[in-house]
Parts: sequence; C-alpha cells; structure tokens
Amino acid sequence: MSMKVSTRQVDGVTILDLSGRITLGEGSVTIRDAVRDLLAKGQKNVLLNLADINYIDSSGIGELVSAFTTVRNAGGELKLLNLTKKVHDLLQITKLYTVFDVRDDEATAISSFTK
Repeated sequence: MSMKVSTRQVDGVTILDLSGRITLGEGSVTIRDAVRDLLAKGQKNVLLNLADINYIDSSGIGELVSAFTTVRNAGGELKLLNLTKKVHDLLQITKLYTVFDVRDDEATAISSFTK
C-alpha cells in the first residue's frame, strides 16, 4: 500500500493529511515533493497529520526530519499532528521527539503557528 497525501488549508496553515506507510522510497519522496511544492507556493506553515500512518521506518523518520529542516530553512514552521503510538514510540527511541513540535489537537496546532 502506498502513501497518500491530501492537502487542505485552514487559517493560513497547510495541513497534509498522510495515510499509509512512510518508508524508504515512495512514501519519503511523496513527503519531500509535497513540502517542496508548498514552499514554492509560499506556504510556509505546514502541519503533517499522521493519524492514518500505519507504518513508518527509520528512513521515514529521516524524511520527517528532512522536511522539518527544509521548512525551517525556508523561514517556515513544520509541526506534527496526531501521532500514532508506533510513530510516537519511534520518535522517543530515536530521541527526535523533542525536535518536533508535536500536537494532538488540530485547532490548538493551527493556533500555535506564528502567522
């Protein structure tokens, strides 16, 4: 099963609803392309909704970090929303949990962006 991305705008924030798997290859490229695309359009407040991600591997985690860095370097902010237990645990193990701004509630996440 490949990863799907749908995009929506809420109050100046672009939410990428991700579903499926973020693994080496397909899923990671999909995120990279989506983020690059948003930045090209000047959309710099990005919220990755991971509620429907059922599997992520270490390269997937690497891709989240890469997306985070890319957005930050462009002067934007990238935050994570609705981590599944599996993703949450993997971020804890890899000590990356503290790198990200992780939110559980969409409305709170959206209002947390500097607009």
